[in-house]
Amino acid sequence: MGGNMASLREVLRAIGAALRDGRVRSVLAMTAAIVVWASIVYHFVEGWSWLDSIYFSVVAVSTVGFGDFSPETAFGKIFTIGYLVIGLGVFVAMVSTIADAILTQYKQDRDDPKGQNAKR
Repeated sequence: MGGNMASLREVLRAIGAALRDGRVRSVLAMTAAIVVWASIVYHFVEGWSWLDSIYFSVVAVSTVGFGDFSPETAFGKIFTIGYLVIGLGVFVAMVSTIADAILTQYKQDRDDPKGQNAKR
């Protein structure tokens, strides 16, 4: 069990380092911005609650697509087409950037566990 806790600590440290990375912050901000933007559109165009609008925006852009909500208006459908084309690219960039930052930090921690070669 001690090995599992050490591994969990390494992963959590890598996630923390990733969240301090400017690239990660940028893609997280961009992803949040498009989700907020889409949620506002769905709230006013489709008449959905804020929670349903945010939920649909995240489920759609992440390609989960449960199918419990779908736009009913022509504008909502057209907007969703554009949102998914743009949003999917941003979402994939976010996931890739975060994964890269986490794996890079995790590898650095594995190669230099005591931080002896850390940049000062």
